[in-house]
Order: sequence, then C-alpha cells, then structure tokens
Amino acid sequence: MTGQRSDARRNYQRILAVAEAEVAAHGADASQEQIARTAGVGSATVRRHFPTRRALLEAVFQERIEVLCERADRLSAAEDSRTALLEWLHALVLYAVSARGFADVLSYEPPTENPSPNSCGSRIEAAGTPLLQRAIRDKAVAPHVTFHDLLTLAVGIALATEHHQAPDTQADRLFRLAVEGLSPEQGTAGVPGNSDPLAPVTEGPPNERV
Repeated sequence: MTGQRSDARRNYQRILAVAEAEVAAHGADASQEQIARTAGVGSATVRRHFPTRRALLEAVFQERIEVLCERADRLSAAEDSRTALLEWLHALVLYAVSARGFADVLSYEPPTENPSPNSCGSRIEAAGTPLLQRAIRDKAVAPHVTFHDLLTLAVGIALATEHHQAPDTQADRLFRLAVEGLSPEQGTAGVPGNSDPLAPVTEGPPNERV
C-alpha cells in the first residue's frame, strides 16, 4: 500500500508539473490528453487526480492563490484602507494578466448560494473582502461596491488584454481608468507605481468619495 501511495504522489507531482507547462503555453484550453501523454500516464490517471478541467487549473494556480491571500493579510494592517485595497486589486489584475488561464479559473465562478470554500474564487474572495469592507467603512469606496464587482473587473481586464501586444501595460491603463471611476476626485492616487499618467476627468466635492 505504501508503494502504491508513493506512486500516486509521484504521478500527481509529474502530472501537475506538466500541466503547469501546458497551461502556460496554451492557457485554460490546455489538452488533458496531451498532459497525460507528456507525463507518461493514461488519461484515466489524470482524471483520477483531477476529475475536472477546473480542478486541474485550480491546482496549477495554487501557489499564486496563496501569494495573493498572504498579500491581502499583510495589507490588512496598512494605515490607508483605500491604498491597501487598490494595491491588492492591482496585484490580482497583474497576476491574471501574466498567468495564462488564471482569469479563466476565476471567471468559472459566478456568485452562488453555496460556493465551495476551497475553490479559487472563494479563497480570493475570503482574502480580499476584508480589505473592501474596511475601505467602505472608511468611506473610501462606495458602499454599493461588492467584491464580485472587483473580481469581475479584474477578470474582465485580464481577458480583454491577454492578446494585446503589451498586455501588462494595457491592463495597467484600464485598471487606472477603472479606479478613476471608483473615486474620480482622487484620480489614480493609491495605485502602486503610480506616476499619474491619467489626469482625473472630473472633480468632486473635497470630502466626497465615490
């Protein structure tokens, strides 16, 4: 039995390593059959470890999810709640742009009444929601903004720019435009690496947040 478990662990790690390379090359459409061939196992073995394409993709992006969750936890102690939220959301956008298939994983998960607590979307939501709630309490973000709004924004930007000649640059520009929409009187203040390339379009009352 011990030998069988060791074989299963080795198969899992080999399949996952091949899947990471295939997803990096082909995104969410990576072929499970090709993954099986490259890993030197049968398709049934791949499906035993990863019964669905979504399960496979979630395993591939496990480390990225962990990094985002840890970053959200660190930012929860930041003094400025708006800056903390924007820094984390900006990181989420850039992760989704740089890792093919990552945005697809998140887009698989619209809000449901009974989400899986271990899914990528649920873990991202659990990590980011406290940052949003704190910013709302501080009146730095409009109270009607939901975490799903922010996730949809990040996924939408990533999917819209993935075939752009310079996806990171275009995604960053769209993110800054979206931030202006959330709080136009502040422009892009609080966005990491901001050199204010986009001047605010409108000005609101001095103490009003949108």
